[in-house]
Order: sequence, then structure tokens, then C-alpha cells
Amino acid sequence: MSAAGSPVAEGDEPPRGSARPSGLLDVLRVASVVLDSEGRIVLWSPQAEELFGYEAREALGEYAARIMVHEQHVDLVVKLFADVMGTGQSWAGAFPIRHKDGSTRLVEFRNMRLLDDEGDVYALGLCADQSTVHRLEREVALSTRMIEQSPIGLAVLDAELRYVSVNAALEEINGVPAQEHLGRTVHEVVPQMDVEALEAAARRVLDTGRPVVDQSTIGRTPADPDQDHAWSISLYRLENAFGTVLGVAVSIVDVTEQYRAGIEAEAARRRLALIADASGRIGTSLDLDRTARELADVAVPELADIAAVDLLDAVVQGRRTSLGPAESAVIRALAVQGYDSVEALEAADPPGQVARYAPDRLVTECVRTARPVMLPRVTDEDLPRIARSPEAAKLLGRAGVHSYLAVPLIARGEVLGALDLKRTRNPLPFAEDDLLLARELAARAAVQIDNARWYQSARDTALTLQRSLLPSHPPVTGGLEVASRYQPAGATSEVGGDWFDVIPLDGGTTALVVGDVMGSGIPAAATMGRLRTATNTLASLDLDPARLLEHLDKITEGLEQAIATCVYAVHDPHLRQCRIANAGHLPPVRVRAGRPPELLDLPTGVPLGVGGVPFSTTTVDLEPGDRLVFYTDGLVETRRDPLDERLDTLLSLLEGPDRPLEEVCDLLLRTLHEPDNFDDVALLIARATAPDRSAPTA
Repeated sequence: MSAAGSPVAEGDEPPRGSARPSGLLDVLRVASVVLDSEGRIVLWSPQAEELFGYEAREALGEYAARIMVHEQHVDLVVKLFADVMGTGQSWAGAFPIRHKDGSTRLVEFRNMRLLDDEGDVYALGLCADQSTVHRLEREVALSTRMIEQSPIGLAVLDAELRYVSVNAALEEINGVPAQEHLGRTVHEVVPQMDVEALEAAARRVLDTGRPVVDQSTIGRTPADPDQDHAWSISLYRLENAFGTVLGVAVSIVDVTEQYRAGIEAEAARRRLALIADASGRIGTSLDLDRTARELADVAVPELADIAAVDLLDAVVQGRRTSLGPAESAVIRALAVQGYDSVEALEAADPPGQVARYAPDRLVTECVRTARPVMLPRVTDEDLPRIARSPEAAKLLGRAGVHSYLAVPLIARGEVLGALDLKRTRNPLPFAEDDLLLARELAARAAVQIDNARWYQSARDTALTLQRSLLPSHPPVTGGLEVASRYQPAGATSEVGGDWFDVIPLDGGTTALVVGDVMGSGIPAAATMGRLRTATNTLASLDLDPARLLEHLDKITEGLEQAIATCVYAVHDPHLRQCRIANAGHLPPVRVRAGRPPELLDLPTGVPLGVGGVPFSTTTVDLEPGDRLVFYTDGLVETRRDPLDERLDTLLSLLEGPDRPLEEVCDLLLRTLHEPDNFDDVALLIARATAPDRSAPTA
């Protein structure tokens, strides 16, 4: 090896000039002594001075046996000296010597005969303290055995980061014989490892002397070229006794099992986090489409790159269904979510679309058997069984769909549909852990979807009943121009109690009614229908408003657990008046040109069904152009705002120039009715017209 640590290649000239010593001889402290043919000392090294205790001036010219050998062994040593000088054969052994200070120590000797150019014979003796020699022997033996037998891969790199030596463990780790390492760089031996990071760390160790401990790296070696392995690598700078940098020592420990266990633990943690997240994100409302979107959103991108939530169309319509082996599945897409895959999204059924999937389709198999279907590796032959059409199969192929998983959505023993999952960007195929996670998500979401399905069915029923009981009226009747709105509540349990009515009477008069049955759902809608029928019947008798409410009160008392508020008004276009009675309802608003809108000051009365309290009729003027606004509490009441403030807001919205009644209805609903309001709204606005414009209706 050159002074710089590089080996001399064949054909190169040897290095000129002096090279720095290795320091090993200094560690051994080898003493050199030259004797003439008579055994007198003619050369005495400084190391000999240290080993025997005699300075050169004391030793030179003296017989070596007298000062170098213990007196007990003088005769033997003289004989051995004579043999070396006579035969020319070297001799080596250990003898006790007497130090100048009187102490005795064992010394290793190696003696050989020397011949100069004049034919004179001399003897060279090399001596070293035996304890030092044995210590180095033990250290070398220990180091050698440890390196050879260590299960840890060990290597020495020179200053150019080329292999100088490797042990058997590293041979096995790399899958390359030790001899093929020597003189080559790490990149040349194991190119599939993260060589740049390793070499950068080694150069830092060479430059700074600070070791690098437990640096992790991932890669593959010829020993196992198809699997990633993880290693913990430590690097230390090697120096000799003079501080000359010799290279870098490298230790390599295979920690693949710990690495994979860590990955599995992290995957398990993420699965638990995803399930916990799903519990909070899925089922935040009882809206079927929103619940399906929440499931798809949770699945992407943690579990899949494309997720679709599909329900059997019969299930959406509230019917139970079962598929035979030869039957197609009629499926309604509820939600689809994708992660950076436009073509795969185009291949999916758009939400709301109903598609027929043939018996051989995988999603059909999933919902028919109520069991998951998983294709870890999707081939071109599999795509037609996944997609709804040949065109969609081509899109999935171009999108790079390489793994597929469908799990059934099962709630209360009924298969509702399937959660359909695909991977495009995620390079890993679906595995058993993914299947377990998908089944857990599907099981949790299916209950929420089933709740939303039944909720929506009940809401649709209540809403259908409610709308069927509400009137359809002409825009102009009996000297009034009218407009109305009904806004159902956001929840099924709140639908059903509010109503309005416009009832033409004899003589060109018109009855205006707005009411609110306390309670909700289908029972409230049914009660509302009975009260509306009774109101229409009583109105035909031309009763005073207060008298009519008294009759309604008695009817309501006869209905089980029925309480209702109501405003009943009769408009006479000829008298330009309205007679109004109130049964516990919010007061109407009168809007007159040139004046601020006002809440009519009416006796509030008690709700219908309370009984025992008389009602009273109030007459108010209503000139042509004046408007009356009737409404239920769902328009103005909230859970956080005082009612007075909300009524003030209603009045402020009715200020200003006269506008079309339909426009005013939309303005009031848009501004006052909040999305989270849990009550439905009935709104009726009537504008008085001139008598000659009235058109009484029998």
C-alpha cells in the first residue's frame, strides 16, 4: 500500500522517498543487538537500552551473555550462539533476562548470522518483551476470530473507499465472495443499495474522525435481489499509532425483521387511526348520498386510489332483493372518489346513475354471494369483469388499475350493495390486511347507510303525505293576489305539521289559513290533514273567525295528543277589511305603502286542543295594494337568536318598494330559513287588489 493508502498496481513504479511508518514495530519495541564472532556487543539500539536497562556506552564491547542473559542460562546461550555462528541457521526462543535494576523478565529472542563484505561474521539479535508480544498475539487472535466468526458484516475500506478486507458474514449479506470485494467500491459490489448516502457518510468519517453509528439504509444485494432489506451501518475511522488515516471500518447488521415489524406496526396504527377516523366522519347526517360520499372519502387515498359506493337499486327503493346465479345486478351509484386518476373516474358510474352489471361481473358476484372479491394482481383479462362496459375497461387499463377489491355492504342481515376499491398510483397490491380494513369500514358504514336509507324512505313518505295535503290555489282569487311556499325540514322527524290554505267563499270573500300542528312526522301530517279538512268544511258555513276556531278547538280535543296553532282570516274586498282570529300563533305582518311593516296587534289566544278559553275576532283594514304575510315559526325561530330579533329581521326584509309576491317569498326563505333548522315552514302572502280586479270564485 502506498503512503496515501492506495495499492501499487502492477507495472507502476514503486513510491519514491520515505513513507510514514506503520507504528507496529514501535508498539512491539523490538530491540536490535549485533555481536561479533566472540560474542561482544558491537551495536546497541535505543530499544535495547530500554529493554535491558544498559546504555550503549555500558553495553558496547561487553560480552552479551554477561549483561543480556540470566546467569542460570549462560552456558545454554553460549552453546546456542556457537551453533548459530557455526551453522548459519537462525534460532528463536524465550529466555529470562536480568534487567540492570535486578528484575527478571521474559524476552523473545530471534538470532541469525550476518556476513559483511570482508567475510567477517556477526550475529544479529532481535529482542522484544514477551508480555508485549503475547498481548499483541492475543489481541490479533481475538480480532481475527471475532471478525471471522462475527454474525455482523465487517469490512475495511481504504482512503479511496475501496474494499481492503471483508469477513464471512459480509460475504453472505452481499452474496459476493470476499475476493471479489477487494479493490472494488461499494457501488461496484452492491449497486442496488443507497451507495451515495453510505459513501457520503464514510467521507465525513474520514475527514472528521467522528464515527457514524446506526445509520439506516434500504436496498437489495445479489444475495436476495428480489426483496428489499434494511441494514444498520456504523462507520469508524482507522488510524495507526502515528495518527495516519488508514481507512474506514464498516459494521453492517441486517435489521430487516425489525424494519418489517416496524412497517407492520405502523400499518396497524394507521388502520386503527383510519377506523377511528371513519367512526367520526361516516354518518354525520342521515342523508343517504352524503353518507356514501363520507365512506368514499375515508377510503381514499389511505386504502385505495379509487373508491365507489354502489347500492342495489331495489334496496334504494326500499325492497329486499336476492340474486340468482344467472341474474344481473341493477346497481345505483351513490358516490365515487378518486386520487389523481381522471381516466379511472371516467370509467366509474356517475353518482345517481343506475347500471346493470352482468352475472359475470365481480361486483355482481360480491353482492350475490355477500362475500368479498379480491384480485391482488389485475390482468388485462380481468378488466372486463370489473368495468361496466368495454369502453370503461379500456379507461381502467389506461389508468393503470393493477389491484381490485370489492366488499359487500351488509346491515341487519341484508346485502345493501358494495364498496368498490381500485389501486392505480399505490404500487402495492391489495393484501389480507387491506381486506380486513375494508370489511371493517364497510361493516361500520353499512349500518349508517341503512339508517340513512330508512330515514330517507320515512322522510319521503312524510313529505309526500304533507305535500298531498297542501292546497293548490290560483294566483288571484276574491280580490287577492296570493303566493305561498312550503319548505320541509331537514330531518324526517320534523316533517309534517305546517299547513296553509286559501279558501274562496261566497260573496267574493276569501279565507286565509296558516297553522302548525305540534309534533312531527307522519302523525303530525295526518293530524294536519284532518284539521285542514275540518277548516274547509267550517269555512263554507260563513262562520265568524273566532267561532270557527272554537269549533276547531273542540275537534282538536278529540284527536289524540293533538295541539295546533292557527291564524284564520276572512278578507272582504268590498269592505276592504280582514277579520282575523288567532289560536296561539305568531301574528301576521301587514305591509302598507308609505308605512313601515307592522306585526298585527291581535289577542294571541291559546293553541287548538287546549280547550276552555274563548277566542276573539279582530278587524283590520286592508286597502288595495296592502299585503298580509302569514308564516309558521320555522321561518323565524332558531335555537340561538332571540325571537324579537328575528321578527325585526322579518319586518326589515319586507320594507322598501312593492315587489312581486313570488320574489318576496323566495327572499324570506333564502334569508331567514337556515339549513340546520329542524322545523318546516309554511308561508302565505296575500296582496289586496282593487274591487274591479277581483274575480270571486264559487
